[in-house]
Amino acid sequence: MKDSVAEEHLYLDFSHQYGDSIFPLHTSISLFLLSYCDCKLFKIFLVPTGEDVDDQFVTKNLLGDLEFHLISRCQLPVVVQSCCLPAVVVKDGKFCRAGLSVVLRHIIQKTYEADQSKKDVLELLGFKKTCLKACAEVSQWTRLCEISIPLAVEGFLTASPERCQTIPPDILQLERKLGEPVRVHNDDKIRRQKLQQQKAGAKAAAPVLGKEATEEEKTVEMHEHPLPSLELSIAFSKLLVQDVSDAVNREAPCIRRTKTSDLPLLDHVFAEGLYFTMADIVLLPCIHQFLVSSKKQGKNLVNLPLISRWYRRVQEVPGIKKAAAKCNMKLLQLPELMSGPEEQLQDFSSVPDELEEENEHSHFIGGPRPTMTKLMENGIEAKFSPHPCPTWTLDWTNLPSAVNPGEGKMSRDRALRKQQQLNNLVAAVTKLAKPGDVIVDFCSGGGHVGIVLAHMMPSCQVVLIENKELSLIRAKDRSDELRLNNIWFIQANLDYFNGTFNIGVALHACGVATDMVIEHCVRARAAFVVSPCCYGFIQNTVKFKYPRSHQFKEILSYKEHMILCRFADQTAVQLPPERRLIGKQCMGLVDLDRAWAAEEHNYSVQVISMEPESCSPKNNMFVGIPT
Repeated sequence: MKDSVAEEHLYLDFSHQYGDSIFPLHTSISLFLLSYCDCKLFKIFLVPTGEDVDDQFVTKNLLGDLEFHLISRCQLPVVVQSCCLPAVVVKDGKFCRAGLSVVLRHIIQKTYEADQSKKDVLELLGFKKTCLKACAEVSQWTRLCEISIPLAVEGFLTASPERCQTIPPDILQLERKLGEPVRVHNDDKIRRQKLQQQKAGAKAAAPVLGKEATEEEKTVEMHEHPLPSLELSIAFSKLLVQDVSDAVNREAPCIRRTKTSDLPLLDHVFAEGLYFTMADIVLLPCIHQFLVSSKKQGKNLVNLPLISRWYRRVQEVPGIKKAAAKCNMKLLQLPELMSGPEEQLQDFSSVPDELEEENEHSHFIGGPRPTMTKLMENGIEAKFSPHPCPTWTLDWTNLPSAVNPGEGKMSRDRALRKQQQLNNLVAAVTKLAKPGDVIVDFCSGGGHVGIVLAHMMPSCQVVLIENKELSLIRAKDRSDELRLNNIWFIQANLDYFNGTFNIGVALHACGVATDMVIEHCVRARAAFVVSPCCYGFIQNTVKFKYPRSHQFKEILSYKEHMILCRFADQTAVQLPPERRLIGKQCMGLVDLDRAWAAEEHNYSVQVISMEPESCSPKNNMFVGIPT
């Protein structure tokens, strides 16, 4: 698939204008990034949520120098109609990228591919290119930036005057996050430099960027005064492509001998720590609108000194003011704020770090036997339904090579086990599917399940959903080789898929992803065939609390359930047989809880062991049918 050659279309929601921004805020954020990157690689379509839209007004007042086209929702490509916007799709293609973070990351990557001198744009992806890569369903930080704060600001702007008197909790949560110590790669070295700086005193403070800023004043937007801290020096030296190391003195012996626990902590410069990233791009239009509205209402921002400082600092980043001007975003000049007395800080100390207390369970002590005994005393044991077709198998030898999971770098033994796993899932789906059904392969990876289903069931439409781009591109390449016409590819987190479907399938959905898939199927009243994996990664999230079912909740605490999850992962073939048996029983109990939770929503659910059980240490499989 040659995305770099094909024209790509970017679809953005448009509900209304408020001040100098387009709403929803996800659209303003996308347009701001395009302006910051000076990217004109995409054909932009605005999708109005209402009928009353003036093309010329939008062009003149909202999009700056970006060209756009209005399109109704019914005119969207069919694959895009199944997704929440923003979304990007190759013209006339079936490969869609949906959701704010996925789309922003794609814009950044395409900008850099088109002009590799724009290394500052690529740096927006952060260390190891992972900025906002973790899905919002499980990452508190991604959820705060991508979902919670945009929604909180939109709600704040439309709230009644009485409700606007209080700062939204999610804004307070960001303020608290900005006050937490920074953890970055190789931070020991930076913390030792900070200690040395502190010992040297104010006169030997961090390297001054004033001189460099003067030299660059024609091309960058920086304050004239020197930056006061080591963190600021490091952050802005990276933005100005400077080497800060020469300006930091060699470590003294007493500094080298200092214990890590005794080193000073690092302060936030930008949203994720020391460096300017995509998270700052996401937050700026949101916080800007919040501050503009607060200023109009005459609010005192004494509760938000860190957000105010961050807002001023982001304006110092080269290119930000230029991008804001293109988007007609009139950035505020805020005064330096000092925190008021603690008792005046509105609800600040009471803002919870979501799930912080619940998930302090990294080390559970004790084995699973007391928990298993407790369940047994209440009449609950792991139970498995008989396999409906234990000997059913695909004729792998006569299938095209691109269908076979052995294609690629997979070993022969692993390919055989993968074929056996697919036999189980395809057999179950075959019994459920009928012509015209839409089958969604969630967490599809390289498309092992979805491609087999699309090849074997040409009368069904198959949709692959995966948040890892490279895996989905490999699946698309295999599909192209097979010339499949009944398959779509969506790079997105699960919550950004809102299409209707008949059957959901997932092979080895990791940890909480299994519950996310089942929830999606239950919401769509679709049948599901799901094989769980990585039980040890299960933990409470914003969306899911464990145990899942009423029966288990009445008996087990969260901690007791987590002990079952940890030991459910102990089924590897190299472990002693007795230990593997306990692991299998724990798997069965965790999945029984999941099955009963689905049955509370009027489903009939069977938990089945794959055949042969040696096909995988994680060999459980759900088959759920709405009743």
